[in-house]
Amino acid sequence: MDRLKAYIIGFLIAVLAIAGFIVYEWGWVKLLQLILAVGFVGFTLALLFFTALTLYAESWKYGAILAVLTAIAGYGSYLVLTWQKLEIVGGIIAFFILLFAFGIWYISEPDLSIADRFRSAEKLERMGRYKQAARKYEKAGNYEKAAEMYLKLGWLESAAWAYEKAGKYEKAAELYEKLYEKEKDTYYLKEAHEYWKKAGNMERAARALEKYAEEEPWFWEDVAKLYEELGNEEKAREAWEKALEYYTKEAQEEGVFWEDVGNIARKLGREELAREAYQKFLEYCLKEAENDPMWWKHVAEAYEYLGEKEKAEEARKKYEEYRQRILKANEETSQFPEN
Repeated sequence: MDRLKAYIIGFLIAVLAIAGFIVYEWGWVKLLQLILAVGFVGFTLALLFFTALTLYAESWKYGAILAVLTAIAGYGSYLVLTWQKLEIVGGIIAFFILLFAFGIWYISEPDLSIADRFRSAEKLERMGRYKQAARKYEKAGNYEKAAEMYLKLGWLESAAWAYEKAGKYEKAAELYEKLYEKEKDTYYLKEAHEYWKKAGNMERAARALEKYAEEEPWFWEDVAKLYEELGNEEKAREAWEKALEYYTKEAQEEGVFWEDVGNIARKLGREELAREAYQKFLEYCLKEAENDPMWWKHVAEAYEYLGEKEKAEEARKKYEEYRQRILKANEETSQFPEN
């Protein structure tokens, strides 16, 4: 048993012992009075704290409401402590229980007024209360109608979300494209791409991703692959060329990207450029392997690209030796002595 459980059990035993002692000495009524007194006083102090905090924040409306509730709770505390007018105490308890239930009900739909809660979504729509109607339609699971309400409000992103929930992926994708045109935020293009894919319209998905890659160029490779899947060799080649341009720039700053340059150049039939890139990738890997033997794996790959199989095998052996050392070290450290 851990220490926390021991403390909890000890605390419960102490509480039960105190309760038993009170019942034994003064009876059940005194125990009930004590429980109510502790509850009322604690609740009153909590309300008093939040009242002071609200007034300090100059929220006079809610401060006044809390002040009234604090006064009611304080009066209940007085009645319990003096053990009089117990019917009023019961009424105060019932009042706070009902108030709590009302609060839960109210915050479940914070955008709706009390009157709106009793109106149907259709009536709210006819009244032009589109926001409230949308919330009602959402709650009923009619997300397509909710999306229509959001469109009337001009809330394109909320409408796109609702169309997504309704399974209307094409409409969601169209709205995300409109949002991109409006906001110029590439996030919306990525979303449009995803929802065109879900809708099964891969051509539109490719076009959205292509536009996305114009601003986020590391996605040109994905664009190229998508156009290849669609059988559009011309567009695929254009995308591969742009991916090559991007990776070449990146490789000049971080040598690991020379591998990507080589792979794409070879794919485009530019063998001389591919060999040059693989050679640079090899040089980068050899340098890294001096400090981290894990890189011998990539050294082997680089030699493979260059067609130097013997050197590739030699590098692969060095990597395997390193891997075996790591495995052995892990086995040794995991063999703890038994108590």
